[in-house]
Amino acid sequence: MTPRLFRRSALVATLLLLAACASPPQPEPPPAAPQLPPEVAAHYAGLVDAGIEIPAVPAKYLADRNIRREVDYWSDEKPGTVIVDPWQRFLYYVQPGNRAIRYGVAVGDEGRAFAGTAHIPYSRDWPSWIPTENMIREFPDVYGPLRKGMEGGLMNPLGARALYLHKGNRDTFYRIHGTTDMASIGNATSAGCIRMFHQDVIELERLVRSGARVVVLTEEESGKGTVNPAHEAVAQSAGEAVSLL
Repeated sequence: MTPRLFRRSALVATLLLLAACASPPQPEPPPAAPQLPPEVAAHYAGLVDAGIEIPAVPAKYLADRNIRREVDYWSDEKPGTVIVDPWQRFLYYVQPGNRAIRYGVAVGDEGRAFAGTAHIPYSRDWPSWIPTENMIREFPDVYGPLRKGMEGGLMNPLGARALYLHKGNRDTFYRIHGTTDMASIGNATSAGCIRMFHQDVIELERLVRSGARVVVLTEEESGKGTVNPAHEAVAQSAGEAVSLL
């Protein structure tokens, strides 16, 4: 073997040895869970209510649009009114000074079937639930065994609280209630009325007074109250001025 060939062979052997000794490539670490502001983490922490352990809401479900927050809101409704926008999937609790507490909600078919005004004569903690005759008829294997009702608890579809909406003396069968299906919040779903995180519906039930007025917006009214009327008037005037040119 010539000296040059020997040196080349030695170099190749050295490189192979170093490659064998090198650590195998490490897999990419999973993305870190989003860091929540302390007040948000505290609000959605686990808690015990009436002896029932409610789990914390995982950060992955707490998208910015889903979390409870105070927002600007322009409405002619009095403070204490509940306004539901099923189309944007928000619920507003009106406060003084053009402000409101906004909650992200999930909305089922029943939640889009009612619009207009109602009131909340009463609410229930950990309410029982009875499937409708239509549910039993369509899904007898699922709901037939529950024909006589289901006691309150985490597995109950109404969750920790239910606020019942009446129009006059008539039950609308429209409910604002908790849910264990945390992934549904912020989404349109196939069933149910207005669902909230347990932590949110517990707070809302504490805020709402018996007889509180509720306004459920139509699709055409969706977004009402979220834009300053003064800004709308300026934009409208500007548009009219342009059309005259």
